[in-house]
Amino acid sequence: MGLSLGSIVEALGGELLGDPLVNIEGLAPLETATSQQLSFLSHPKYQSQLAASRAACIIVGQAMRIQALARGACIVTDQPYLYFARLTQLWKKSRVQVVRPQVHPSAVIDPDAFLHPRARIGALCVIERGARIGADTELKARVTVGEDCVIGERCLLHSGVVIGADGFGFAPNAGAWEKIEQLGAVRIDNDVEIGANTCIDRGALEDTVIEEGVKLDNLVQIGHNVRVGKHTAMAGCVGVAGSAVIGAHCTIGGGAIVLGHLTLADHVNISAATVVTRSIQKAGHYTGLFPIDENTAWEKNAASLKQLHSLRARVRVLEDNLKILDQP
Repeated sequence: MGLSLGSIVEALGGELLGDPLVNIEGLAPLETATSQQLSFLSHPKYQSQLAASRAACIIVGQAMRIQALARGACIVTDQPYLYFARLTQLWKKSRVQVVRPQVHPSAVIDPDAFLHPRARIGALCVIERGARIGADTELKARVTVGEDCVIGERCLLHSGVVIGADGFGFAPNAGAWEKIEQLGAVRIDNDVEIGANTCIDRGALEDTVIEEGVKLDNLVQIGHNVRVGKHTAMAGCVGVAGSAVIGAHCTIGGGAIVLGHLTLADHVNISAATVVTRSIQKAGHYTGLFPIDENTAWEKNAASLKQLHSLRARVRVLEDNLKILDQP
């Protein structure tokens, strides 16, 4: 199996500098690509690997055109990484597809659930009463979709995803906990992808909402009544507590936490392992991270941090005294 360079450029565009009849048998990173594989360079910091690469052809941007051509065949395009993404889609479509049933026989689907005829349901999935699954949406093995939850069109839910488990709601009662029934559902719009073992809780009174184009990595936890805006992406192990509102086109790095009832504006980027403790109303890149260090040094710095509040108060007193001394 393979694709010629000519057929790739015919399908995806770009400028081919090389023989269009060369057959490509696979895709690979620069450092490991063989003479039968296609690779890409998306960031200048990796250009040191360009000259040494054995790839049959390399996808590059306009700025790397001369360097790439000096090495050998290349495809020049304005956005190499986007071109590579579309190439992976083309490559997958070119593979021989095994015909599988639209609904695996081991899936458990309530008679009152709705499946679009073009939806694909994998092995051991469970779809409960009142749930709705849109056209061209695929549920991989062991996905659970709870009562009345709605999933739009062209979505992809990977293995182990749980949509519509109860939100974490309990009222204290004489030292014990009284359950708050979760009466909302989950609404997922079109073109959403959700990674393996991610959980999205149903709302307490209103729905938890994931807007169109959102991408969630593996092991993400979305609490009840959260709203995630269009085309936001979250890396693995992110946790978003209940009733938080995440804007559109945000990115949240792996292991980051967003506390409940906070709001993030559109185009906010949160670094990995950051804990968001306040609402962010302005677009930008935010980090709240104590850098790693040798343990002894870290403990000393942590002890110093505990004194910042008292140090600030002492500095203010000194500033006030200096103002008095400066008066004529």
